[in-house]
Formats: sequence, C-alpha cells, structure tokens
Amino acid sequence: MAWASIITAGFALGIAAAGGAIGQGKAVASAAEAIARNPGAAGEIRGSLILGLVLIESLVIYVLLISLILF
Repeated sequence: MAWASIITAGFALGIAAAGGAIGQGKAVASAAEAIARNPGAAGEIRGSLILGLVLIESLVIYVLLISLILF
C-alpha cells in the first residue's frame, strides 16, 4: 500500500507545480502589462509582484513538504 502514497504524492506535486507555474506566468504577464501602461509605478508593481510570486511558490513548497511526509 506504500505505492499508493507515492503515486498520490507524485500527482499532488505535479498538479501543484503546474498550477503554480500557470499562476506565476499570469502574474508576471499582468505586471509587465501594468508597467508598460504606467512606468512611473514600476517600483510598487514590482514589489507587489515579488510578494505575490513568493506566496504562490510557498504553496508549492507546502505541497512538496506534504509529499515528503507521505513518503
């Protein structure tokens, strides 16, 4: 039955990584568009972008931690 937890952990990590990558791609695209529209606000947009990317990546790291616990 250990194989079931390994397969589940693999699927969970794959789905989390894919979702995180899609979210990060959309965030970067939106930030680039916002900076192109208003270059004067680039510093504020960049700060918000980095915070958002950190939060998205932390969710993937949490799934990695849970997957390692399942192993």
